[in-house]
Amino acid sequence: MSERVALVTGSTSGIGAAIARRLARDGYIVALHSRSSADVGRAMASELKGASYHQADLGDETAARDLVASVLKQHGRLDVLVNNAGLSIRIPHTDLKAATPALWRQMLDVNLIAPFVLVAEAEPALRQSAAAGRPASIVNIGTHAGARPKGSSIPYAASKAALHHVTRLLALSLGPDIRVNCVAPGLVETPMTANWPDMLATWNTRSPMKRPAKPEDIADLVAALIANDYVTGEIVIADGGLNLT
Repeated sequence: MSERVALVTGSTSGIGAAIARRLARDGYIVALHSRSSADVGRAMASELKGASYHQADLGDETAARDLVASVLKQHGRLDVLVNNAGLSIRIPHTDLKAATPALWRQMLDVNLIAPFVLVAEAEPALRQSAAAGRPASIVNIGTHAGARPKGSSIPYAASKAALHHVTRLLALSLGPDIRVNCVAPGLVETPMTANWPDMLATWNTRSPMKRPAKPEDIADLVAALIANDYVTGEIVIADGGLNLT
């Protein structure tokens, strides 16, 4: 285990940071990533045994490709890829003009195309990992709004719904060497959602669990999917049961 390497994108705060810390506790060497918070990333890397930090704007295709190369240069292998980095901008679903083509392209670039590029770049290293006898693992972070007509904006929900379907397609294409799954959270207590009191009220009153998720709740689920060498092609909704209401 001490040699296995996991790249977690968007891992300097929120869900990504919780995933990185959980995988480090599980014995992985973690490659951290962010677009801009380099100081935080380097500080985290110094705390986690063997970890490294890599800065890249995933909206830039070349930067996304270079990210995988940077991790391989640093660690020499890659066993797990967690596509956590994403972009969410709140736009009322009724305000169609605000959801401009430029914003659509931005959302698709970061939430859909970048994860696909990272998978394509990482495939050879992940297959090499599988040659040691255990399937490699990819976990995409989607959203409950990819399965229900909800979400911070229509472009956001649509980009994540596409990521859900790409997860299934990749599971078919890459198995048995590489397993591909997706965790689809509802509201999670992160800096990004701290100013969303209306959504917080929804989870506190309507969901069976009567609260939003903590980042650690999602990290535990991601770790479980990585640990299981059989499950692939699954979209696991983690919204405290709100989808039942």
